Order: sequence, then structure tokens, then C-alpha cells
Amino acid sequence: MTPFDGNPIAPEIAAFLAQSHRLLIDGQWVEGSGSHVTSDPATGLPLATFAIGGAAEVDAAVKAARRAFEGPWGRLTAAERTRLLFRVAELLDQRAALFTELDIVDNGMPRFISELTVANCVEMTDYYAGAVMRIEGTTTPPPRHLAALGEALTYTLREPVGVGGMIIPWNSPLAMAILKLAPALAAGCTLVVKPSEETPLTALALGQVLLDAGLPPGVVNVVNGFGADAGAAIAAHPGIDKVAFTGSTATGRRIVEAALGNLKKVSLELGGKSPVVVMPDADLAEAIPGVAMATYFLQGQNCMAGTRIFAHAAIHDQLVEGLKAFSEAMVLGHGLNPATQQGPLISATQLARVKSHIESALAEGATLVTGGQSPDRPGHFLQPTIFTDTRPNMRIQREEIFGPVMAIERFETDDLDAIATRANDSIYGLSGSVWTRDLSTAHRLVRRIHSGHVSINCHGAVGTNIPFGGTRQSGWGREFGREGLDAWLETKAVTAKL
Repeated sequence: MTPFDGNPIAPEIAAFLAQSHRLLIDGQWVEGSGSHVTSDPATGLPLATFAIGGAAEVDAAVKAARRAFEGPWGRLTAAERTRLLFRVAELLDQRAALFTELDIVDNGMPRFISELTVANCVEMTDYYAGAVMRIEGTTTPPPRHLAALGEALTYTLREPVGVGGMIIPWNSPLAMAILKLAPALAAGCTLVVKPSEETPLTALALGQVLLDAGLPPGVVNVVNGFGADAGAAIAAHPGIDKVAFTGSTATGRRIVEAALGNLKKVSLELGGKSPVVVMPDADLAEAIPGVAMATYFLQGQNCMAGTRIFAHAAIHDQLVEGLKAFSEAMVLGHGLNPATQQGPLISATQLARVKSHIESALAEGATLVTGGQSPDRPGHFLQPTIFTDTRPNMRIQREEIFGPVMAIERFETDDLDAIATRANDSIYGLSGSVWTRDLSTAHRLVRRIHSGHVSINCHGAVGTNIPFGGTRQSGWGREFGREGLDAWLETKAVTAKL
């Protein structure tokens, strides 16, 4: 077996993997305080060795970011910042093959997802490059006491938050970096980025893109490392003005606690347990593949995953039969293989965690329809898995699984309030979907589902210009769109007595 299960990689990808992977601080690639080895999750074999940093390296990066913010980056005009971001998008597009295959071998995602991800990242960078020139303040009537004395002028300025810290997860490494980095740079902030220790490679390649695009030293610093060291140092650092984090709700709580020291701003995109409601009149030819991929996209390792399926009794059996056939026909394999529809989970630890949910569901009386096993091959693979006869109090219905496991619950009522009560029975509120031919029913039910993003006859329909974020324990704030830019801006009010 070759290191990539018989699938070739391009020479430039092989050269990138073989090079020395260091930290990017103040425009220079520097050594860290230790090293770590990442592996190919589809084979379990070593992939690359990279330097890691801790509190000392984070401190150096924060100081470099502050110098850049108060110096060359802060003095750029909006037009100059726009041109630099358009150049970043251009280089991302030129190096699309590199980023596509790095995410595949580092994360395990199938090629069709990685190609889509890179294209979306180029689009997002273009979008925020174009938004720089539209960062505008307003004029407003002055205070009453000044207006009464004569002429006065009150206006607002939109200014960057300052130095930002970004803690990036492993489930979609490049996309999670760009959706935070592009609006932050558009706003005029400088950054310290910590990629996941599981998937650092696209962040390092992105760091080189930023250097090649001409960003001044210190504007973006990349500190590889572990959450307990580098991540904790970013969350607590008094020189950081805002932390943006995507990951688990438990880690999000710890970041909030660490941020109390200087009351830094915090944005959080956390866990999800998204409901998928299939009504009796749903078009099953559309719903079956749509519901399946709502769960299985990225091997279920995505916060939007629709893993709680609520199926009306009138179509329950037909839906389950269709989902079973779809699941058993899915092609599992290395993401480099164009035929692959589902890749491996990120690690042996994650695979064991997902299997513990499967064992719990069986112990609690759920019915296993298909899947639940790992195929006899290297790597961290798990068959697409379906459970029926699930109940609201089961662990499989309560906890985020982050794997290709769906739990189907039958319902018989046509009362939309009752349906929504079951869909909302979760601590999370990130995404969701409703499947029906009746648009009146769809819009009425969507209004009742307490999630930050709900789709009709599709699932997880996120886009560059569409705000995305959660309610309840799914997080704080919004990313994407205008809201994603606003999160990195402060409003300053100015009044002048004339």
C-alpha cells in the first residue's frame, strides 16, 4: 500500500508535505518549542511533522500583530487593503489544486467536498475584498443641548476591533480559517491564527499565500499548537481584543471564562444537533438523498449535521427504506479517489467516540437499520449508520455525535406546534430543515424552529452572503455576509460643536 492507499498526489503536494513546517510570526517562518506529527486519517500513516508553539510563541505573535495594527497595516488606505485581499483570492485560485489535496490528506474529506470548499474560499475572499470600500459610517442629529445652542455635527466611524485571535477546528480547516480571516482583514484587524493540531497544513499554506500577496509582516501570524497550550494562551492574552472560535460547546465555555481577564470580545460557533422534519407530503425522491447527506456530509463531522430525523408516520417506512439503500450504496474510501463519497473520521479517538454512541443507542433500545461497523481496511472508517425507534431521552438524540450516524424518530401529529416542540427539544439551535411540498406549512414550521439557520427542501444551504450562526448553546454571533464583517468592527460616535 502506498502512503495514500494507491492514489497519487501531485508533485507540488508531495514537495509541500516534505518541507519544514514552522510557525509564521512577524512575517518570518520560525521554529517552535516542540514538534508534532499529523497523519493521513484514511491510512493512519504519518503525513508531516510540524513545529508547535505555546504561550511564549503566542505572546510573540500578539506583539507582532499589535505592531502591524498600529503601524503599516493600520496606515493602509481602504483601496490598498482591497487590492491585497483580491490578490489573496487570486493566489488561492491559482493554488486550488494544492489546497484541495492538502485538505483531503490532512482531514480525510472526499475530493468533491474539498474542491467545493476551495472554490467557496476564493469566492468568500473576493466578497470581503469588495466589502472593504463599503465600510461606512452615518450622520445623525446631534444631542439636544448642542443642537439648541447652534450648529453641530454628529457622525459615526466604523473602525477595526484590533488584534484578533482565531482558533480553527479540524473538520473543514481551510474554510474555517477563511470565513474568519477574510472579514477580519477586510475590517482592518490583525490576527493570530491557531489551526487544529490535527489539520495544520492548509493554514500553513495559507500563511505563505498571505506573504506572497504582500501583506505586511505581523498582519497574520500562524501558531500551530495544542488547545491547552496555544489555544488557551490566545483566549487569555490581554493583548488580544477579540477571539473567534469554532468547536465544541464545552471548549467554548472555557474560552469565555479565559476571556474575562480583559473582557475581550468573543464570537463562538459551537455544537449542533439539527432537526430534519419530513412531512407526509414530502417529495421523497428529493428528500431521501437530501436527508442522507444532511447527516453524512463530511462524514457527519460538521456542526450543521442533521442527525435528528423526524419522519411522519405516513412516509416513515418508505423514507427509512430509501435511506437504507442510499447508505449501503455509498462508496467509502480515500478522498483522493474521485469515486469516494465518504471518507474516514479524523482520528482513532473520534472513531471510538462515535462508536460509543452506537453502543449506547443499542443498549437503550434503538433499532439498528444499517451500518455501525468499521470496514476491514486501514484508516478510521465507519459505515453510514441509521437507527430507528429512537426516543427523545436517548443519548443518541441528545448529544452531538460528529459522525455518520442518524437517529430517526416517528411522529403522527399534524399539529405544527407539537412538531416544533419535538424539533426544539435540544440545548442546541444551529441549523435544521423542513421537507414538504406545502410552502405554507414549510414557512409556518420554519418560524417555529429555534435555530439560526433553517432550510426548506434542502439542508445546510449556507453561502458567502448568508449570515450563519446559532442560538442557545450553539454559539454567539454570526459569520458570513455583512454580519461576518460587522463582528470585526467597532462603532465610534463623534460630535463636533461648530
